[in-house]
Amino acid sequence: MVAQNRRLAHEMARQGHGEWEVTAAAPARLRGDLRDIELEPIAQEACTVVPLQVHLGSYPHMRIYGGKLRSLLIQPWDLVHCWEEPYVLAAAQIARRLRPNTTFVPATFQNIVKRYPFPVAALERRVMSRANAWIAFGQTAYDTQRERPGYASKPARVLNPGVDVETFCPDPIARQQTRSTLGWKPDDCVVGFTGRFVEEKGIETLLQAFVQSKGDWNLLFVGGGALAPPIESLRLQYPARVRVMRDVGHDQMPMYLRAMDILCAPSRTTAGWREQFGRMLIEAMACGVPVLASASGEIPYVVQDAGRLLPENDPRLWAETIDHLVVNPAMRDELATRGVSRARTEFSWQTVARRHLDFFDEVLAQ
Repeated sequence: MVAQNRRLAHEMARQGHGEWEVTAAAPARLRGDLRDIELEPIAQEACTVVPLQVHLGSYPHMRIYGGKLRSLLIQPWDLVHCWEEPYVLAAAQIARRLRPNTTFVPATFQNIVKRYPFPVAALERRVMSRANAWIAFGQTAYDTQRERPGYASKPARVLNPGVDVETFCPDPIARQQTRSTLGWKPDDCVVGFTGRFVEEKGIETLLQAFVQSKGDWNLLFVGGGALAPPIESLRLQYPARVRVMRDVGHDQMPMYLRAMDILCAPSRTTAGWREQFGRMLIEAMACGVPVLASASGEIPYVVQDAGRLLPENDPRLWAETIDHLVVNPAMRDELATRGVSRARTEFSWQTVARRHLDFFDEVLAQ
């Protein structure tokens, strides 16, 4: 639904021009993590877009598509790629409605071994029994699923989400304009966080690091969530140094990322969750913003040598590391250069789309 997230289909249509015709089916309207979302357009979109009504939209595991899905799926597609987790009702709905000779490739971010209750386990079995192949959105997802029944016998490929490196890119002029709007001077150091304000994203680690820090840096939060109150409390204590931006659309994210000198992603692993990818990481890298991140889940595979990895839940070490980077602009410049290079070579939508099409070609040839 979000234009930036639908760039995969758009770029597959562009990269596969003359070989592939691509149609993207997406909800017409849905409640997102931070706001209500309507299907967003892409200028000169290369793929065909089909809006679908969604029922039970506030319940990700149980939501289903409206009747238009059935008429869409009975068309003679060569391949249907399902960007729904195999254990949700929508994926089972899609698998059930496919023509028998249509190749079916679901995908998963799930990187923790879980024993699903009924009917979730039954939905996953149904989807994976119909699947011809599957995509793991990350190495940890592949390592988690590859030996499980229904997955082990099917061709699989590790493929990542992408980033629009033309929209998410360094822009010194825009950077200064945003910092001025936020009330900070050009030489002020800004440490930022983007995403959900929830416990597993390590919000408390960053708040404590700020309080324990001996350095002079400001803090910018962009997002929303349950931990907004302690963030607001910190802002009230340090009104000149802490800013909070809520209800920010994805199209505004480059503006706020560029205003940062460092992006922090202090995610915390829990019994039922570990970081599945971290889209903010590749977006920050593409903008030339150095990344500090915990080693939770998929993060080490995303960042590699383009950022600094720190232990989870260690505010003192986070404070010391941030303080060190704040007074070492040469080190920040080196990390920024590595980040831009990695984002462009590994995570550009053009590269990610081509890798998807290459995998689909292999599956269809079998």
